[in-house]
Amino acid sequence: MGDSGEKLTLYSYWRSSCSQRARIALNLKGLDYEYKAVNLLKGEQLNPEFEKINPVKYVPALVDGDIVVADSFAIILYLEDKYPQNPLLPQDLKKKALNLQIASIVSSGIQPLQNLPVLQYIEENLGSEKKLPWTQLHINKGFTALEKLLAGVAGKYATGDEVLLGDVFLAPQIYAGVKRFAIDMSNYPTLARLHEAYMELPAFQAALPERQPDAPSSP
Repeated sequence: MGDSGEKLTLYSYWRSSCSQRARIALNLKGLDYEYKAVNLLKGEQLNPEFEKINPVKYVPALVDGDIVVADSFAIILYLEDKYPQNPLLPQDLKKKALNLQIASIVSSGIQPLQNLPVLQYIEENLGSEKKLPWTQLHINKGFTALEKLLAGVAGKYATGDEVLLGDVFLAPQIYAGVKRFAIDMSNYPTLARLHEAYMELPAFQAALPERQPDAPSSP
């Protein structure tokens, strides 16, 4: 059963920003978990055994006893309900709505347009030189909206001086923009400042792609 004391299991891929969100949330709540790597480049997400866990064949997926939750947003809201320590959603309705809006912009308006199947499709049908401009177009569109949304409300973190849901979604997206997609962060001073703040937090540091057990070893 979910309350039997069994360790949580997270099916993850080191470079997946969706998996990174789930890792941050688990870390912030102080939850121990077993990391099960799913190598997307090798197509391990297409394995029939993994399909039983997540029929959409994406990571992350969380197993908590007899409960299986796939999709990072659903995972994080499940963790919020079951493990209320270090809450990620505030009681204040205005701030709560803002955090949900930030999370939704990232999870539906930016990340799906840069995920592996989309980039593979573009490479196969339009050429590899089209991948980066496509990705930058959609990240910049989302970052422009987020920068405006956070103007005047950001404190030390996205919506004040506490780490909340919006931060959990923003951190991996900004990290990917900086590290993978060559986004010019000088256009987004608030997001750039938040990126620096996130990089100082142990729960965020431990969730970084290069620190995962399936990350390629440095040469």
